[in-house]
Amino acid sequence: MSDIIDVAVIGAGVAGLTCSQILQQAGYQVLVLEKSRGVGGRLATRRAHETRIDHGTCYLSPKDELFKAFIAHLLERDIVQCWTDQIFAVASDGSFRTVGERSPRYVAADGMSAIAKALTPGLTIHFNQRVVRLELASRGVWQLIVEVPDETGRSTQSRLEAKAILITTPAPQAVDLLAPLESRPIAPSVLTSLRTVEFSPCITVMAGYENVELGAHPLAQMKAIAPVHPAISWIGLDSSKRRAPTIPAIVVQSTASFAQTHPDTPALEAVGQTLLDFAAALTEAWLAAPTWKQVHRWRYAIATHPLPSKYLIANTEVPLLCAGDWCGGNRVESAFLSGLEAADGLNQLMQQRELPPLKFWQAMP
Repeated sequence: MSDIIDVAVIGAGVAGLTCSQILQQAGYQVLVLEKSRGVGGRLATRRAHETRIDHGTCYLSPKDELFKAFIAHLLERDIVQCWTDQIFAVASDGSFRTVGERSPRYVAADGMSAIAKALTPGLTIHFNQRVVRLELASRGVWQLIVEVPDETGRSTQSRLEAKAILITTPAPQAVDLLAPLESRPIAPSVLTSLRTVEFSPCITVMAGYENVELGAHPLAQMKAIAPVHPAISWIGLDSSKRRAPTIPAIVVQSTASFAQTHPDTPALEAVGQTLLDFAAALTEAWLAAPTWKQVHRWRYAIATHPLPSKYLIANTEVPLLCAGDWCGGNRVESAFLSGLEAADGLNQLMQQRELPPLKFWQAMP
């Protein structure tokens, strides 16, 4: 790779990976910088107690025709499978009823992060690298100051240069990166737009039950419950997604209002237990007594006020775009379409090379 790369993509979620694949296939040098240890963003999967468990996006239900075609491609490769075609709610008398329309909900047996990994072939991705500052260099390139952990766990800083940047972090994190440039032409329009995007938080608890035999239990048949409850928005039998589940594993996700009452609570284990207690009261008592549990806080779980546009262009002499699931919607599908459009936008600002067909995944290595 040369000293100056063509495009630096900040964030290895679906928007960043989609855009990176298209630009790389067009011949651009692309480098993806991801602050965590893996790809996917909200397509998040953990390994816990010899199983995989999804603690972000629970399933995909494609609406856009292009995204449907991408899911069909993943179906052919056995990366995704149809999990269920219905979601249930708990009635006031404790009975269950279906809600919404019946339509396929797709999951990945190897965890939802496998969907994001399907977008990575051939890409150069640097993990555990956090971009902390952007600077416009005098020679017409971006300088990215990146924090990189060394062998002792301490952070050191490195610099790299790029002819263009795509930021795919949640909008508030993009604001943090761009705010120091507010005096330049980048502001106020882009920062004003970014600051209008609002997110709701969520707390997710993952739990395993070694001594529970589901058998004909309703949870084994329903798989997915979206109760009307002040604290709980989702109860899912996550182990039903796996090819050979060893024990029942449940994922419970909070409502935004519940998560907002615990914005910085350090004792998340207790918060997770509260959610399990609520879930037990709604369904079965044994949900309150897991063999193990893990709890995760999502500060930017879902965009409640997304932007109408698929991406934002900064008014800078060197190309800079922002994209993500908060552009044109708030779903994984939105991220996919945002990345697709952002690739075209960046290409127009750069050499304007011939981009691959819309079904770009057909040309992936």
